[in-house]
Amino acid sequence: MEIRHATADDLEALAAVEAKCFPKAEAATAEEFADRVKHYGNHFWLMFDGDQLVAFVDGFVTDQADLTDEMYERAELHQEDGDWQMIFGVNTLPAYRRHGYAGDLLKAAIEDAKKQGRKGLVLTCKDRLVHYYAKFGFKNEGVSGSTHGGVTWYQMRLTF
Repeated sequence: MEIRHATADDLEALAAVEAKCFPKAEAATAEEFADRVKHYGNHFWLMFDGDQLVAFVDGFVTDQADLTDEMYERAELHQEDGDWQMIFGVNTLPAYRRHGYAGDLLKAAIEDAKKQGRKGLVLTCKDRLVHYYAKFGFKNEGVSGSTHGGVTWYQMRLTF
């Protein structure tokens, strides 16, 4: 499996995978991905099986310590020299789940954040996934202030 960063050529594939992984109220659109890739395509980790995008992790960098809903909506808030790597989405097509691909991408994001001198990574997840991210060293900080998609989210932090 190949892992690489995102380019504008990946927009349709990103939106298609996201739509299969998240409910419509939570999923980013091709237009939102276009803005994200423009501002921080180097903070997308994409996994391919041949020409097929099967999984990806994305998020931007900021000095803000907590992940906010505004960050999803405003890609221009990305700060390349920021302290924290935010993770907005961890996506794997259903047919490719349970093979460790999302974990491989998270490990790549963690390694890149370390190399870039970040303080760590922050993500939000649903209650059922708290234990999954804990396996990578993320600590549950409780219910997030996020109301993205009308769902209860838990903020998780991995500090170096």
